[in-house]
Amino acid sequence: MTATSDDGFADPIQAPGTPEAVWQAWPGWAGLPETPLGPFGRVVVVAAHPDDEVLGFGGAIALLSASGTEVTVVAVTDGEGSHPGSDVMTARDLAELRTAETRAALAELGATDATVVRLEVPDTRVEAYEDEVAARIAGLAAGADLVVAPWTGDVHGDHEAAGRAAVCAAASAGVACWLYPVWMWHWAAPDDPRVPWRRAALIRLPPEVLGRKRAAVRRFVSQTAPLGPGRDDAAVLPPEELAHHLRDREVVFR
Repeated sequence: MTATSDDGFADPIQAPGTPEAVWQAWPGWAGLPETPLGPFGRVVVVAAHPDDEVLGFGGAIALLSASGTEVTVVAVTDGEGSHPGSDVMTARDLAELRTAETRAALAELGATDATVVRLEVPDTRVEAYEDEVAARIAGLAAGADLVVAPWTGDVHGDHEAAGRAAVCAAASAGVACWLYPVWMWHWAAPDDPRVPWRRAALIRLPPEVLGRKRAAVRRFVSQTAPLGPGRDDAAVLPPEELAHHLRDREVVFR
């Protein structure tokens, strides 16, 4: 049996989301502490799919790169499953395109020197490879100052599995781990009891950094614009969803 939400949707990500205006009006922002970004020598940023790292942590990547921090981006999957019914692009084409989009987005963030490591785990199946992913991340995390990954409660199977693998890897490497939400802003609401607000911290993005992040997000055309006219080629990230990720702040759970 498949559980459904109060609105009758089996998947909270497919259900109508919380408008960004509701988040912007939330008084709770004032109670979230700010977290300093370093100084760090090297930071490993994990993404379940290409674009997660920019949506959830892109402004921070720009700030880290500007400070001279070495950034390693780990793409667990190539995101080839974003449009499974498309007759415009094959899964292989999508993988190649999304990998190129990641590089272009990092350049917009000023992170042209970032190392990108592709684990090439099948999209939508990260949980089945979780132990292997944890081992790969642990090797990359050795000697790093921080690991950052998708939040383990994001209500997306790949995000949660990638986050769990990163938490395990960071612990084995003796490195701190921060988690960034992506889909949470869609399905949750201000003061939502499912969200660990006591662990939340803000990263403020100056105007020039926010501008870089906006430019980086625009590089993911495969996700922000339709691939074609068919229903199966619709944008994964429409404007109302992108609005959650184009604020002047990012949130991590520490």
